[in-house]
Amino acid sequence: EKTGKVLGEFARCYKEQYGVALFNSIRYEIEGNGGPQAQLLHRKVLLEDHVIYSGNLFQYIEENKKWRNRFCMVPHNYGLVLYENKLAYEKELPPRVLVNSAGYKVLTSMDQYLELVSSSLPGVTPKSGNSPILKCPTDFPLILWHPYARHYYFCVMTGKEQEKWGAVFQDCVRHCNNGISEDSKVEAPAFTDAVRMYRQSKEQYGTWDMLCGNQTQVLSNLVMEELLPELRNAIGPRLKGKAQERQRTWIQISDAIYRMVYEQTNAQYDAMVAKCELERPQMESTIRTDMDQIITSKEHLSSKIRAFVLPKAEICVRNHVQPYISSILEALMTPTSQGFAEVREVFFKEVTDMNMNIVNEGGLEKLVEYMEKLSHLAFHPVKMQLCYEKMDQLKLEGLQQRFDVSSTSVFKQRAQIHMRQQMDDAVYTFETLLHQELGKLQGKDDLCKSIQRILERVLKKYDYDSSTVRKKFFREALLQITIPFLLKKLAPTCKGELAKFQELIFEDFASFILVENTYEEIVLQSVMKDIMQAVKEAAVQRKHNLYRDSMVMHNSDPNLHLLGEGIPIDWGEEHSGQPEAEPAADKRRRAKQVVSVIQDEEGALPYEVGAEVLMPPSSPEPEPGVPPGSPDGVAEIREVLIKESIEEPASGQAEEWLSNGTHATRESGAAEEVVVAGSAPGDVPPQGPASDGDRVRCVVPASPAPEAEVPSPPAGMACHQPSDKETCEEVAPLVACSPLQPVGTTESIEGVQTEF
Repeated sequence: EKTGKVLGEFARCYKEQYGVALFNSIRYEIEGNGGPQAQLLHRKVLLEDHVIYSGNLFQYIEENKKWRNRFCMVPHNYGLVLYENKLAYEKELPPRVLVNSAGYKVLTSMDQYLELVSSSLPGVTPKSGNSPILKCPTDFPLILWHPYARHYYFCVMTGKEQEKWGAVFQDCVRHCNNGISEDSKVEAPAFTDAVRMYRQSKEQYGTWDMLCGNQTQVLSNLVMEELLPELRNAIGPRLKGKAQERQRTWIQISDAIYRMVYEQTNAQYDAMVAKCELERPQMESTIRTDMDQIITSKEHLSSKIRAFVLPKAEICVRNHVQPYISSILEALMTPTSQGFAEVREVFFKEVTDMNMNIVNEGGLEKLVEYMEKLSHLAFHPVKMQLCYEKMDQLKLEGLQQRFDVSSTSVFKQRAQIHMRQQMDDAVYTFETLLHQELGKLQGKDDLCKSIQRILERVLKKYDYDSSTVRKKFFREALLQITIPFLLKKLAPTCKGELAKFQELIFEDFASFILVENTYEEIVLQSVMKDIMQAVKEAAVQRKHNLYRDSMVMHNSDPNLHLLGEGIPIDWGEEHSGQPEAEPAADKRRRAKQVVSVIQDEEGALPYEVGAEVLMPPSSPEPEPGVPPGSPDGVAEIREVLIKESIEEPASGQAEEWLSNGTHATRESGAAEEVVVAGSAPGDVPPQGPASDGDRVRCVVPASPAPEAEVPSPPAGMACHQPSDKETCEEVAPLVACSPLQPVGTTESIEGVQTEF
């Protein structure tokens, strides 16, 4: 009932905003009003032949309250895919769990998690000394927490593993949060504006942390934001048992409700979009025919609203906004510019190291190997983490309360996405220019000089584009902070009077001109001048290496953008010296892993965790006379694990569920990856293998040790790598169950546990 009510109101907002977005899109197409042309090339064909990361970690299984060793793989679409073990992955067996991490927070301490759990169910606080809701067997937990969906609990054995997995999980969250494609010039702005208008109708202004994921996830969050407090008040007092049990039960109830809401939302949103798409041809025809009249009508409406609103808005801006713009801008500029400077530094270091290694290791053959790695640099979570973590310094203390900014996470993630895009643009421009030069080069010396010359050219282009991207980001962030504040301030005196302007709009044009949108444009204009001036002054003073708006970089590479239109470069295929083209299956099998694995072998938890934790559900209990932590007990466990890894898993495929209601499907011919070790065996310290950056890259007489490769699986065996549809979009009907029962656990007749 609540879902239907919320989506009914949202559908009205969406239909209104769809017409406005369609008109704006066609007007932009006809008039054009682009900003400065980017100097760096943008990769049009996305890289899909790589695995971000894979390795082993321990997962807590809520249904039987045990920790299990799982093989986790992160494909190019950033869905977390968990398999029973690496053998199951290599045999292309279905994964245990698929996780779309949109809306999740990555936590690295139990204290953080327990604080969030306690706040989710007010009035339920465990007594001091009582056992917590979850015990972690190591000091290095990794928890994925969501305000509505189920939580995922992992742990690793070392701090180094925790850092690397934490960076990988953060990258997954960052990517999945950015789930609404900006390529759609009508649907995306219509959707985001409709969400904003809906929330403003409920007196909710300002940024919203749960505007993350795809459209169905965002709408589910919108429903849950209203539904969950009502359910908490109705159900919370009726929960029985100890505080920890009540918290655990509430998490399961919330997750079950979230899945139900997700399923209903997905169906209703699809119907909503389909209805608008049916009307689009007629609307588009009207817009193109009457464009001039629509523009004239809108300008007339704007002039009337401006005369009424602008004097009040300017007073509000002068008294409540203008004095704080420079402070907000400075708070934004410092961490953002440091992050972009770090992107430049990481790119420079990687190319310089590659150049030095080519001098040592012998020319074109090594160039191919290094360029394949360099092409994935922007998708390397650990190396890019050096850039991303600069945004952690972003603080809007005092200003955050004044302007009703609930959290800075929206701005942090947006800046980090820009950083990754700029890094990928720089890498793609570099490899395109180098690829063009290769045919003209003679010998190793020419190659190294050419790499250095191209690097300098790309860095100049990066500096210009970086300045343009940052200035745009600062302007957008300032608007996101100040406009909701102004709208809230002006609402008592202005909003009630807007209805009288409706009569100024011709009925034929009412789908493309909205009074509410025009009013917001006037409010935006009232503050835009001050924001533009503040950013311009920062650029004139050369703060943080920003370029002035008047500085236009002449295009020194007139044919560069034509090169970007060509066929994507495959370094391995073109320059590896292979006599004939690789079969598609073999090409998929050699898909590289971006981050090298720390721990390839399946590990074991410390003895004190006990045999019970490591034994599969179907294993017999240990004998009373043998304590779990004793040598005999450990030997038994090892025998069980060896036996379990040899046995064929059950043939029946268990249906797998995401936290948002998505289920896994199988695809044939999915890609496999070859694990690339990041350092020579002799360089690995006793406490854990070295990372990518540990390999020595300098001019020395002896060449570095060759990189080891884990043998690929037998021919004809393709690893299961889920598609975007598997990890993000497909929705399955829900299994009916009581919300008070533990959600989503079954035991098949073979004794294989299935997680939903």
